[in-house]
Amino acid sequence: MKPKVLVIVESDPRSSGRPAEAIRVAAGVGTWKKAEIHLHLRGAAILTLGEWVDDLMDEDNFTRYLPIVRESGGPITVEAGSPFLTDLGESTTPHTPITVDQLADLAAHSSSVLRF
Repeated sequence: MKPKVLVIVESDPRSSGRPAEAIRVAAGVGTWKKAEIHLHLRGAAILTLGEWVDDLMDEDNFTRYLPIVRESGGPITVEAGSPFLTDLGESTTPHTPITVDQLADLAAHSSSVLRF
């Protein structure tokens, strides 16, 4: 059975390059097919899924690597009820809102949790 890796991104992509790097790492690990990658976005990190990423740091990483995360089978979830969900406009990437309890369950059943 493949290890499960949960990547939690909560840094603000408007002021930090950490979200872009986290998504690049998730895409890279996912393409190896040696682990199941689950990407979860919280807070301002949700903005990386929006149609307007031009104002975010390292914006090319979002348009380049988010599709790779999806292609490698990794689900993308977001913080349910986040006010940033309304700022997305048309999301370019399918995602599923989950609660804090569901995130805790994912973390408990993951082999590794990476937090950015």
